[in-house]
Amino acid sequence: MVPKGFIRYQVLESLSKRPMSGSEIMDAIEKNTDGHWRPSPGSIYPLLAWLQDNGYVKEQPTDQAGMKRYELTESGKTLLEEQRKIMEEQRKTMEEQMQMHMAGPRRGMFFGPPFRGPLWMRMPPEKARETRDSIRNLMRTVFELGRTLHQHFSEEGIDEARKVLDETTAKLQELNRKLQGSERKKKNPS
Repeated sequence: MVPKGFIRYQVLESLSKRPMSGSEIMDAIEKNTDGHWRPSPGSIYPLLAWLQDNGYVKEQPTDQAGMKRYELTESGKTLLEEQRKIMEEQRKTMEEQMQMHMAGPRRGMFFGPPFRGPLWMRMPPEKARETRDSIRNLMRTVFELGRTLHQHFSEEGIDEARKVLDETTAKLQELNRKLQGSERKKKNPS
């Protein structure tokens, strides 16, 4: 699901870097979303026409290949700043909703993956609470780190965060393999 205003924001953000054609904008958006989403020409070209009609972008003279490129106008740059604020508000709202979801309707509840359903019934209540608290703290920390990196971007910070996440993932995968191995030994003691 694409949040409201996401396409407009992505088009403006792409054009803030350099003049681009519609297909270059689609490529840039696909790259910005790590390949998860590529807008269709049917969503980009009408939006470019609307932006141009309203004075937010202007068409550059056509180059030798006949490709139209667009660039932001001053009002387009102002619109981009407004869109950045809107996107930041949407991000905060989504983050708050995720944290509320993780907290559940009562403090100490967690209904999202990966721990749900009958697993809670098999755990002693104190262990279930401790596990939910650990998951909630992990998710809260990941969201806060994302917000901090967004506000204070640095390649070193990104690299360090990725390293810690990769190490944590490796440790959890190792624990999972160990638990699966001990379960197999219980089932097949030979």
